[in-house]
Amino acid sequence: MACLEVWPEHFRDQGRKTFNQLKWCFGVPPTTLQNPSFLSTGAQLGRGICQNIGSIDEPGKDDMTAARRGMSTGSIRQNDSGTWQARVRQASGERLSLGSFRTKREAQTALHTALADQSRGSWVDPRAGRQTFEKYATNWLAHRTGLRARTLELYESQLRNYLVPAFGSCELSEITPIGVRLWFSELTKRGKPSPATCSKLYRLLRTILNTAVEDELIPKNACNIKGAGNELSAERPVATIEQVDALADGVEERYRMLVYLATYTTLRFGELFGLRRKDIDLGSGRVEVTQQAGHLAGGVLVFGPPKSAAGRRTVAIPNFLLPDVQAHLDRFVGPGPDQFVFRGASGIVPRRSNWSTMWRRVALKADVEGLRFHDLRHTGNTLAAATGASTKELMARMGHASPRAALIYQHATREREDAIAAGLDTMVRLRRS
Repeated sequence: MACLEVWPEHFRDQGRKTFNQLKWCFGVPPTTLQNPSFLSTGAQLGRGICQNIGSIDEPGKDDMTAARRGMSTGSIRQNDSGTWQARVRQASGERLSLGSFRTKREAQTALHTALADQSRGSWVDPRAGRQTFEKYATNWLAHRTGLRARTLELYESQLRNYLVPAFGSCELSEITPIGVRLWFSELTKRGKPSPATCSKLYRLLRTILNTAVEDELIPKNACNIKGAGNELSAERPVATIEQVDALADGVEERYRMLVYLATYTTLRFGELFGLRRKDIDLGSGRVEVTQQAGHLAGGVLVFGPPKSAAGRRTVAIPNFLLPDVQAHLDRFVGPGPDQFVFRGASGIVPRRSNWSTMWRRVALKADVEGLRFHDLRHTGNTLAAATGASTKELMARMGHASPRAALIYQHATREREDAIAAGLDTMVRLRRS
């Protein structure tokens, strides 16, 4: 129809026209325009034309009317260099360039996408994502609340050593899915850091960009690699009961009970060194986990809550251990309720790096080379599972928080905790007899 070709320029030059003034555009006699059915069809067509004009041609007077109504319009034009520029006119009246494109079709596609996003309410001003990743990530970390001191230190280290070198100078809007895929691929091929650390780095990057999406700085997150955030660590070894005894015999006497509690209550390293006398109830045969200890990079000892909400828990101690626990408390722990259960000879908590060095020698001597101290948790969980404990009971006993936050596990019942501890007690006594 002729009107589709001549209307835009005429509309731009003459401004808003009434339907009767535009009768020549439809190429029909004036009498036909009086037909009610034609008037209805023509009105619909006119509205459609107006909407299309606002999307593809240089804004005119009607664009100001659209702006006043909260509508968005746009235009494309050819630059002197031969490239095409797409611009969108926001409701405020401001014209915003969407960039330059090689062909007119590419510019039209970009413009139509922007207008569609605006109509859906998902429009993001491309200028908002022009701050660098380093600047945004630094501010993101500075305004994070509720992080434990060691977690904050870990994030700072990951940003400084990995994410900022890779993306620091990039504007947020310049970080693309293919760029993230190439970075993650190269990172995993190096062999260092470990696969588990690579997954942690990816999760941190994804979390930061998710916040940028929430802040309406970028339209979507560039991290979309399926499974990249899942830690697929190699299967860790499981010690036998005899090997656990050999490990306990190989450490200093003051750490003997540390080895046993790590195995048969599956407490973490930091949780064990955070225990106080009042946390152990020999009458009920239970240990309560309320805090954990850890060192920052500068050697500062800090205490904080357990790793997750599930980490605050009460765990039953197998009966065969209770006399040894009592002996340990009598020999190495002061009488006050706040006295720490495990300390070095000088009264301090050993740094994890120093402990790991000592532990490697102990493991080698016990003929379990390669077994990490943390593997005692895995050993204890495996032994507890052999007693018939359910997955939910094991999760509660270990204080394990699933990465899927929506999945909530039930707490183990007091009776089942007793049953697990009793099963461990029987198992160890039979093997030792």
